[in-house]
Amino acid sequence: MCNHHNTGRTAPISPKKLDKHALEHKQWNRRSFLQALGLATGGSFMLANSPITYAQPSRLASAINQAEGDRVVIIIRLSGGNDGLNTIVPIYDYDTYAQRRPNIRILQEQMTNLSDDFGIPNYLTNMERMWGDGAMKVVHGVGYENQNLSHFTGSDNWANTNPGETDYTGWMGRYFEGKFPDFLLDPPPMPAAIQIGSIGNLIFDGIETNYAFTVANPQRLFEIASGGELFNTDQIPDCTYGEQLQFMKGSANNTITYAGIIHEAYQRSFDTANYTDTRMGNQLRIVSRLIKGNLGTKVYMISLGGFDTHSGQLEAHQRLMLDLSDNLKTFYDDLATVEKDRDVLSMTISEFGRRVEENGSAGTDHGSASNMMLFGPGLEDNGFIGNHPDLQALDRRGNMQYDVDFRAVYGTVMKEWLCIEEDIVDDALYGGYDSLDLGFGCVSRLDTEEEITENTEDFTHNAIYDDNGQTSIYINAPTAMHMDVKLYNVLGQVVTTLRNEMMPEGVSTINIREEAKMRLATGQYIYRIATIDRNYSRTVLMR
Repeated sequence: MCNHHNTGRTAPISPKKLDKHALEHKQWNRRSFLQALGLATGGSFMLANSPITYAQPSRLASAINQAEGDRVVIIIRLSGGNDGLNTIVPIYDYDTYAQRRPNIRILQEQMTNLSDDFGIPNYLTNMERMWGDGAMKVVHGVGYENQNLSHFTGSDNWANTNPGETDYTGWMGRYFEGKFPDFLLDPPPMPAAIQIGSIGNLIFDGIETNYAFTVANPQRLFEIASGGELFNTDQIPDCTYGEQLQFMKGSANNTITYAGIIHEAYQRSFDTANYTDTRMGNQLRIVSRLIKGNLGTKVYMISLGGFDTHSGQLEAHQRLMLDLSDNLKTFYDDLATVEKDRDVLSMTISEFGRRVEENGSAGTDHGSASNMMLFGPGLEDNGFIGNHPDLQALDRRGNMQYDVDFRAVYGTVMKEWLCIEEDIVDDALYGGYDSLDLGFGCVSRLDTEEEITENTEDFTHNAIYDDNGQTSIYINAPTAMHMDVKLYNVLGQVVTTLRNEMMPEGVSTINIREEAKMRLATGQYIYRIATIDRNYSRTVLMR
């Protein structure tokens, strides 16, 4: 991974000039380093994106984190492209379905009817029970125009909600970026989001950082939750290498902003259910512990891989869906013991669906439209949303036509479940989408976000770099206001004050080296702009 003997110099690589996935391999940044540790977390290290600092959350950060109330969203990523047709079977056109899938169809005698038109495989007993309990809904024909069938690009499109464009930010990342503009120096009191697996997914990426506390697998999160630290530093060899290793491991433990908070929430709850010892079971087990322990995190993303079923689909798909079905039922029964089941909504996503027609390997190839499933007693009833694609009116590639834009589902969950203001949701999704009737609505839309964004939504700032190697801070203020502009190092320590005065309405530019009036080493810093209403921070590179 590292060449400790290479002393050659290489020119920096501009992210804009690199393909997203090539960039992940070429750039030694925060994510690649922490992924090697099995951990990546927003607001804990400054390796390209985030500070190595423990910042005590302010009262403002605590207040705005309550905007969503007690409700929680679990995003369940079915990685590989889930086959919606074998998950929710169209009984109303079973003949066409069976004709296109003679070897991998779900037999009629192996199905349970959810309605006169749709059925579910008999082995999904627990999912059918959730349907019967009014805790499951299905959105038919979800997709988008000119859907991309590449795993990488498809996943990026579902995360950045900007198909066809090069965009390295995600819909939740953009939301959190607006909600926590001073995240780098003043993170919220608990993780804004927790992500297990799917490292490299863009959902929680903002311009500056990833806003999720991210671990590579459930075991890593368990180690943090149960022990309060990621690495054991007791048995370190007594030598120079050992001292270096202890420093590295100790730094990781001490600078994970949220490790102690997660540990405390975990300790406040107990295991009360029999989850299966599988990836899905282990993920939901620990998420349940954190929710029951009142951690306060509002968004979780977990993942289940293996849905790229080009061959041997029947057995593989059954195994995966059983894992999901059985553990979801256990999860909600577990939450019900502390009366939190109605506060948690689960939602499946997948980068695309599968083709209607089976291939020659007892599987299916990449397709377009599929379904999204939502779970939880907060849905108030079962039901179907949207029109199921016509199996006899496929596009020229043999794919189903979509009916519901996936961003409409995202938007509905944000507006009606998390109670986020519509204009904020529209900004996060790059456009407005009508809410779907998913059976729930916002209980009480708090005024916190409206208050803190008043008169500040037009405030913009950024680091700019000219051809002469000068680095400046660009500020565009909607009105004249007092600003305290400070420069911090990557440890979160104040280096110098750049401005502390009334600044005019409109555009101002602060040349950092000129205003610092001191020697600044080349490297990465953080600037913070403090106003009377709000603080803003962003990374800046001194060249």
